[in-house]
Amino acid sequence: MPDPAEHPADLPACPSAQGSVGGLLPPELRGWMLLLAATGAVEQRLRTVVKDRLDVSHDEFLVLCLLAEQPGQGLRMTRIAELLGRPKTRLTYQIACLQHAGLVTRQSVCGDKRGVEVALTDKARRLLREASGALAETVTAALDHVMGPEQCAALSDLLPDTAAVAQARAGAGARADTHADAPAGAAPEAAASD
Repeated sequence: MPDPAEHPADLPACPSAQGSVGGLLPPELRGWMLLLAATGAVEQRLRTVVKDRLDVSHDEFLVLCLLAEQPGQGLRMTRIAELLGRPKTRLTYQIACLQHAGLVTRQSVCGDKRGVEVALTDKARRLLREASGALAETVTAALDHVMGPEQCAALSDLLPDTAAVAQARAGAGARADTHADAPAGAAPEAAASD
């Protein structure tokens, strides 16, 4: 059972379950605000893991993630800037840092003097593979800390591991109800066989 200090009991309910009663904001905006809070929690926890495991900044990590979703090819810098909502000048600096670290390559786009395509190196792919378990655990833990079961269930289509957390919570709650009469410290399996 999670520690109440680690998982606050006052987590808000899923906006879609609340309807439009009791607040000034429409459910869509309440949902967006919860998503922003969840994103902030994930980013805060990821910063340390990303720096420790990959030795890059969080913004550089986001570039690597975008490129990792492009198997066997790269992305134009203008597209990366659009997807991340970053100014091109800032992105140019981040790409230079990643290239200096040996994590990306840059090349001119054929037929376009101004176009530059960026791709991951084998080193970056290896580092991302090695760090993927810790990164996934960090995301799941951050979401678990700021979101209730309904929100985790709502995010399950986007983040598959979040569905596992929601199912584990639901299963733990059902087991806790089923085994409420079990002696303290008894294993659930032992209580079920009584």
